[in-house]
Parts: sequence; C-alpha cells; structure tokens
Amino acid sequence: MKYVLVTGGVVSGLGKGVTASSIGVLLKACGLRVTSIKIDPYLNTDAGTMSPFEHGEVFVLDDGGEVDLDLGNYERFLDIKLTRDNNITTGKIYQHVIAKERKGDYLGKTVQVVPHITDAIQEWIERVAAIPVDGEEGPADICVIELGGTIGDIESAPFIEALGQFSYRVGTGNFCLVHVSLVPVLNVVGEQKTKPTQHSVRGLRGLGLIPDILACRSTKALEENVKEKLAQFCHVPLESIFTLYDVPNIWHIPLLLKDQKAHLAISKVLNLASIVKEPSLEEWTARAELCDNLHVPVRIAVVGKYTGLSDAYLSILKALLHASVACRKKLVVDWVPACDLEKETEKENPNAYKAAWKLLKGGDGVLVPGGFGDRGVEGKILAAKYARENKIPFLGICLGMQVSVIEFARSVLSLHDANSTEFKPDTKHPCIVFMPEGSRTHMGGTMRLGSRKSIFTVKDSKSAKLYGNKSSVDERHRHRYEVNPEMVERLEKAGLSFAAKDETGKRMEIVELPNHPFFIGAQFHPEYKSRPGKASPLFLGLIAASCGELDKVMNPASVDQHLISNGPKSIFVNGTSKKAPNGMAGVRYTNGFCNGLHTR
Repeated sequence: MKYVLVTGGVVSGLGKGVTASSIGVLLKACGLRVTSIKIDPYLNTDAGTMSPFEHGEVFVLDDGGEVDLDLGNYERFLDIKLTRDNNITTGKIYQHVIAKERKGDYLGKTVQVVPHITDAIQEWIERVAAIPVDGEEGPADICVIELGGTIGDIESAPFIEALGQFSYRVGTGNFCLVHVSLVPVLNVVGEQKTKPTQHSVRGLRGLGLIPDILACRSTKALEENVKEKLAQFCHVPLESIFTLYDVPNIWHIPLLLKDQKAHLAISKVLNLASIVKEPSLEEWTARAELCDNLHVPVRIAVVGKYTGLSDAYLSILKALLHASVACRKKLVVDWVPACDLEKETEKENPNAYKAAWKLLKGGDGVLVPGGFGDRGVEGKILAAKYARENKIPFLGICLGMQVSVIEFARSVLSLHDANSTEFKPDTKHPCIVFMPEGSRTHMGGTMRLGSRKSIFTVKDSKSAKLYGNKSSVDERHRHRYEVNPEMVERLEKAGLSFAAKDETGKRMEIVELPNHPFFIGAQFHPEYKSRPGKASPLFLGLIAASCGELDKVMNPASVDQHLISNGPKSIFVNGTSKKAPNGMAGVRYTNGFCNGLHTR
C-alpha cells in the first residue's frame, strides 16, 4: 500500500479536500485503485451532532456514518463508497484507546499519547486503507489521507506525531507528503509573496514531516521566479511545486494537476513510475469545459434554515450542479431564508420579507432541503404551498417532504392545526411523528441512518420513471420523524400519492402530487449519491421540470443521449461556445475554488 498525505498551512479553507480528491482522480486515471481517509482533529466522535454553521453539512454514508463533508467530495470525485471508519476523529481514537484500557488490554501500563494514541492512529490508518471501496476485491493501490486543520494547531499534534512515525513505518517509496499552502498577492505591492509558505513548511519540518510536493493556492498561476524561490527556501524540487489557481469550477483542478505533471512527481516519490500510465481524463475535461460554456440559466430557489453558509448545503448544491450540467443549463441558486417568508417577518422586517418572496417567485423551481428544529418551518410550509398552488416544480428532501405533507393536510384537508410532533408535541392532527426506534435522550447516532431500501408502490409515478422503472432503490437516510402511518389513507384519498414505501410498507419514502407538473418529496437524501455524470434522478427531474424538459429525462431512450457519456467525442452547448473567464464575477467560492454555479 502506498500513502499520499495532504496537509494544509497558513490558513484554513484552502481547499485541501478538493486537492486530495483531485489527486485521487489523477491517480485513478493513471490506472491505480484509490481510497481515501479524512482526519478531523476535533473531539467529537463524528460530525452528527455538529451544527452546519460549525463545520458545514453532515455527509451520510451507506453504513450510516455521519462524517465530514470532505468525504462527500471523495465519493463524488472518485465514485467510491466509503465507510464511517474512513473518517478519523480525535474522539474516535481516544474512545478506542480508553475502551482498550478499561478491558485491560494494555496489561497495566501507563496509557499515554505516545505511544498508545499515536500507535492507535497508525493502526487505524492501515486497517481502513485495506478496505475496498470501489466495488472490487482486495485493497486499493493508494490511500490518500487528508489531515484537517492547519499545521501548528494544538489539537492536531498527536496526528502529526503519528504520521511522522507512520512515514518511517511504511518506509521510503511508500509515503508522499503534499503540502497545500497559500501564496497571497498584496494589492499594494502586486507581487506573489512566498514568506507564508516558507514559514508553514518550516513549521511542518519542525514537527517531523518533510513535504515532497507543494500545492500552492493563488489567484493566478505562480510566476517562475516565485517557484524557484519556493524551491530554494522550502527544499522542494522545482518540478514538485504546483500552482492551484482560481478556476471557473472545481472540475478543472485534476486537469491543472495533470497539465503540471503532478502524477509524475507523485509516482517518482512512490516508486510507481514503471507502472503508472498517462492519465486518461477525456470525460473529466469534457465535463469541465461543458460546465464553463453553459449560459442558458435555470433558477432554483433553495428555501432553507442555514442559507448564510453554502457549505451547509454542499451536497445539495453539487447534486443541482450535476443535474443542470446534464440538462445543459447554467445553474443559478437563489438562497431564500425560510424565516423571511413568514408573517412575523413581514411585520418586523418588511424589506427582508419582500426580498425573500421576490426570490421565491423568481425561481423556475423550488427546493426545500432537510433540517432540524422549528426555526423557519412555517416559511418552508409557505414555500411548499406556493409551489403546489402555482404549479411550480418542487422537490422536498427529508424535512422538506414532511412540510409538504403538513401543508397539504392544512390546505386540502382543512386540518389547520396539522403539524409535526417535533414542533408541536400536543397537535391534534400529527402528520409527522417520532419514530418508535429513536432515542429522545441521546442525539448522536440514534437516527434512522444510512442506506435503506425504498419500494415503489405506484409504478407509473414520476419518481419511478426517473429511477428507470426499477422496483426499488437504495438511498441514504438521516431522520428521526416520519409521516404518521395513521394519516396515510386520509391523505391519499385527498389526492396525495405515496409512490414509494419501505420494506414494511408502513414508512413513507416518496410522496407525489399526480396532477402537478412536478411535486415530489423524498424522506431520504438523494443528494448524497449524486455524482458528476451520474446526476441523482430526483434532482435531474427537478431541473428538467424547471426547464420544461421533464418528458425527455423520464424517457430512458432520451436520457442516455441527454447525459454526458463516457469519453464524448464532442461537446454540445446551448448557443455559441464562449470561454468562461478565470474568476467569474458574482460567484460564491467554497473551499477556495469556484463551484461552477451562480448564487445570490
């Protein structure tokens, strides 16, 4: 097994996750099998109990693991399925070591950070790296490890020490360290400054890790004299210093690395030069260029609780982007704070109220994502009502599905106090109820999590057609509340269709309005399995319906032609091809790179 460690210096948010994923894509294109590990130095055992404002979205894996959003990047870029153990946290390591100490496994020794914590970290890495994640048998060829945080952080010290020992443990030729650093440009001087990277590398060396490769983040490509200066003062070969400058969308990052021969530098350190072939990235190149050249917009109003931080809905954004590219449309996301749609806001802040409704009514489609807590719920219900009454394409995910059911009960069944017991425990008409297997006292890992089967009960439903008329699908879940089984019959008689249910037939998975152009709610999270070139069917349906092209994607014969095929010979875009500028105005940046979509 070969290992590539990706660390970060100077500042956080440089895009280590995208860089690590892109390295994986490049190595995979060279014919190697790749797996990934993310190390998060926080004390939480997992990301499940963390607010999206703290650390971005919680990404859910097939096995129910609630993990860092970077594992979502790994899965999307590499098209792999990771496990909960691919996300290492300080909490997990200490919990593991303390459990062993309680069992007496250390035979009376004094348990210390060195060697016991550091040994546990190394053993965890070796064990998880051997787990196949690409559907094939046997371990991968290379494991890409991302160390979260910034070099010098106190909480990452045990991991730095462990990884320093690990580099000697696996030996020369089996370990490559890629350090991601910032080369800023001061507006007053106008030149690229290398001193922050020099200090970062010096700190890294002082901690026992020696970088083999520098990946330098900057607004523009590094000048040759700047690279020479970095090579001289950081003791890294000139051919092993790469620049990752701002690009129109993050799909360009693997291409940037390929153009600068990063695969050759990595294969040289890992003694793979004799078996690594020239990377084949034709499909990746076609997709990146297609995304740049799209200009016919499709506007999606995302009505959420955490709209102030786009990372809180990262997988939602990616799934929308995958679907819009498949439909040859340029995605424009309008963030609508759910609270601002409510009547209370009209009294307290009429300008915010008007702005929110203007954004909602300006959308070609409406998406209400998941969430927890009662803040903004009435606004989400109003958004579902607007979409239902005005025949606007609507997709509700998890809580978004639940509020659509509540709205239907209130408006169509005239149950004006219909609600979820999550928000109003004593409601007379509980449309949404707490699941019996859930825990009311412990928050972490107690939800209905991971991949579960949904069986289609309405064969001619839009959702069934979007999934290719399969009898069932496996999608990832993360919820504590569900549609009340006792109200299902009454809701169905009023015109609501539950198109898919779980294996028991008692848990509702997909809800539709048959007489609506596109009104679908899913209890699961389809965004977690969306991939570039393999858009999630429900997101594809939302975008297509918003463009007036739903019939095309529900016809399997049309879908094959509509989506990007593997290694297309040519690219067809709407209108005249036009090269997108480097660093587009009005684009929100996430993790240091442009995501290829406009937001407001």
